[in-house]
Amino acid sequence: MKVAIAGGTGFIGGHLTRYYAERGTEVVLISRSARASDKERVKYVTWSELEKNVSAVEGAEAVINLAGESINQRWSEAAKARILDSRLDSVRRVADIAGRLERKPVLVNASGMSVYGLSDTESFSEESPHRLDHFLAEVVEKWEAEIRRVPAARTVMLRVGVVLGRDGGAYPKMRLPFVFGAGGRIGSGRQWLSWIHVDDIIRLIDYCVTQEEMAGPVNATAPEPVTNDAFGRALAKVMGRPYLFPVPGLVMKLIFGEMSMLLLEGQKVLPQAALSGGFRFTYPTIEEALRSLERRAKGG
Repeated sequence: MKVAIAGGTGFIGGHLTRYYAERGTEVVLISRSARASDKERVKYVTWSELEKNVSAVEGAEAVINLAGESINQRWSEAAKARILDSRLDSVRRVADIAGRLERKPVLVNASGMSVYGLSDTESFSEESPHRLDHFLAEVVEKWEAEIRRVPAARTVMLRVGVVLGRDGGAYPKMRLPFVFGAGGRIGSGRQWLSWIHVDDIIRLIDYCVTQEEMAGPVNATAPEPVTNDAFGRALAKVMGRPYLFPVPGLVMKLIFGEMSMLLLEGQKVLPQAALSGGFRFTYPTIEEALRSLERRAKGG
């Protein structure tokens, strides 16, 4: 088996590359700059090289596109432009590559759950209507419109939740206050956190590649979302730390600006497509996921 991954050097991409390489899959990492690989089953190719010749990815069963500017920054107008443009640009490049391949691959492209809008009371599945009530929702709407134009054998738009892992993403920052005994809810604590363990999102990506019934939008979230307050209490319990110090919403707004909405408002997003398609989560509950991550911190 052969897969091509764009954005393969990031947090999720790094885990995905190791997952495939350990299983004997040939991995072609698409990057901006040339580099040598230290793994036998992993090769690099640049976007500019693929503009001239697509032979490096010819025969790939799937192209997995995880490329895009990080949203974890203050959202200045320049940052907003980079966040949107990086996503549209990578999809357009993938479309150009796929259009020149003799054998069309499956496309699994990262997307976002923001497209459902924000709510403390509603639940959202892949069938829920889009609600463009904030910047990221608008980004996802334009992003997915571009994804649908890619000439692929089958297309999956992976609406990614908050990915929990020890070596990247939001989790190391989320647990840091608890390390120092200063953990507590953020804002009201009622906002929903739709999360997924990093091992499960890697398995879900592979499932979307191999299972023909997986197509269209797929929510990459665990089946049991939790409120911010419930997450904090579970983390305090697992780490054996107090849960005493709430952080006022105003403080988060002063620190993060508009991006604070990611921490102060949420969505209860359910993985209906994954469950209906037969996928089974290794870590369906937050306590199971957190215990797994904390065992890894101790080398277990």
